[in-house]
Amino acid sequence: MHILNVISSPRGGASYSIKLGDAIVEKLQAANPDSTVTVRDLATNPFPHLEEAKLKSLFTPAPARTPKQQEAARHSDDAIADLQAADVIVIGAPLYNFGIPSTLKAWIDHIARAGITFKYTEKGPEGLVTGKKVYVAMASGGVYSEGPYAAYDFVAPYLKAVLGFLGMTDVTILRVEGTSIPGQEEIALQKGIDSISV
Repeated sequence: MHILNVISSPRGGASYSIKLGDAIVEKLQAANPDSTVTVRDLATNPFPHLEEAKLKSLFTPAPARTPKQQEAARHSDDAIADLQAADVIVIGAPLYNFGIPSTLKAWIDHIARAGITFKYTEKGPEGLVTGKKVYVAMASGGVYSEGPYAAYDFVAPYLKAVLGFLGMTDVTILRVEGTSIPGQEEIALQKGIDSISV
């Protein structure tokens, strides 16, 4: 088994999404002792946001790219190679202002490529990244899995939708939530870790 661990929080050791993601990876490795792990830390090595030159390079067939276009497409090509090589993907996703960090959105923009990770057919779009298991390690200061603020969670629904669009339909959302609520912080992480089933 090969595991891809995608980190998007800039909080390092203080990050709950990183702690939960690491716990998921540890449980996967315990269940699969011969597994390997690739870590992509988007906070320390962010993917560039898409702009005109990058978009043109992505829509140019690889053999026809200029050297400048090849360099512009490198991030996307590398991200997709990581994705395709993985059997299991662990995505750390803190909830920032009700959505995902911009670093994670930039990574998604680089892996969502027509003709490579999805294609359009007569019956509609078809995801091409199949046979993967995805775990999302989500962290939030409030409680968004239920109750009055559930409608403010644009992390879990968005990730399930965009990953599903690319063919990754086996997605499990695990949460550390309520870390900013007095009395909840101490139990939130352990509750999230206890919910892991691999």
